[in-house]
This record gives sequence, structure tokens and C-alpha cells, in this order.
Amino acid sequence: MFEFLFDQYKNASTTQIVLEFLAFVFGIASVFYAKKENILVYPTGLVTTVITVYLLYQAKYFADMTMNIYYSVMSVYGWYKWASKSNGPDLEITRTTHREKVIGVLLFIATALITYLVYKFFDYKLEIPNYIDIFTSGLFFTAMWYMALKKIENWTLWIIGDCIVVPLFAYRGLWMLSLQYLIFTILAIMAYLEWKRTLQQKII
Repeated sequence: MFEFLFDQYKNASTTQIVLEFLAFVFGIASVFYAKKENILVYPTGLVTTVITVYLLYQAKYFADMTMNIYYSVMSVYGWYKWASKSNGPDLEITRTTHREKVIGVLLFIATALITYLVYKFFDYKLEIPNYIDIFTSGLFFTAMWYMALKKIENWTLWIIGDCIVVPLFAYRGLWMLSLQYLIFTILAIMAYLEWKRTLQQKII
């Protein structure tokens, strides 16, 4: 089983293996910090997305690469929102308003459309995994926006998206990423429950 999972790394360079491992570690650290409402979620997340951009470029998954560039930008935005004191006290965990739900749906559609256009720009022949990419890109980008606002619904979107991409990355032979997103799924469920408890305590 071990040989089957890591067979893809037989011909990989040391640099690629080290970078994938760093993305793996920092990615898990980022979700852990998000669970704890710690602002370190963003610098650790940036390390992961920047490394992932490079790895996806090397693997020629240009649409995924483009979306990770967007994730990097959104990480900077979230970092600013969590750190900024100009708009009053620290952000607190809340649920999305009707307006934020509408914006989230529009953001999902816009992101999915942009991802589709990126595929077309790079002249991809769209197959089922690509359409899954388009769907999950919309989920993840919307989730990042909700996280920047500390909306509990961000975890629901992460959980759905993570459950989808775990088998997708395994299908593509990217076993380390598949394992990483499996761990993300577990941490996201734990984070949702922890944020929900915090939210309920504030209501009481």
C-alpha cells in the first residue's frame, strides 16, 4: 500500500518533494489556526498557496494554479480584515446575513465562470475532473471570503469542497494532496463544531 501511494514520487526531484511536504505542513497548520481564530491562519495559508501555485504550474494544472493565485490574494484580504482595528473591535464569529448569502452565491457563480474561462484560455479539453474543479473553485473561493468575515458558514463550504477533492486528487495520483485534504476535512468538521459552540455561548 505504501509503495502504491508514493509511487508517483519515484521520479520526483528532491525540491518537489520538499515543497509538497512544506505545503502539506503549512496547510494543516493554517486550518488549525483558523479553528482557533488565530490570525496565523493567513501567513501559514499564504505559504501553502504560493508553494501550490508553483507545484501546479509545474504539473500544468493551470486552472488550479490560477485559482490558488486568487486564494493568495484573498488570504491577504482576510489577514487585513482580521488584523484591522479601523472598523471597531475584533471580528467575532457570526452567521451570514441574507445579503451575505446572496453575495456568496454571486461570488460562487463568478468564480466558477472565471475558472471555466481559464480552462478555455489554456485550451483544455474539459472532462469530468475539470468540471469538478470549476465547482470546487467556486466553493473554496466563497469559503475564503466567509472566513475573512468570520462567518461560520465558511466551514460548511470547506467541508463540502474537501470531501469532493479528496478522491479527485487521489484519481490524479496526487496522494499527498489527497491525504492533506482528508485531514482538512476532519479539522474543518472540528472547527465548525468549535465555532458553533463559541457562537452559541455568545447568544446565551
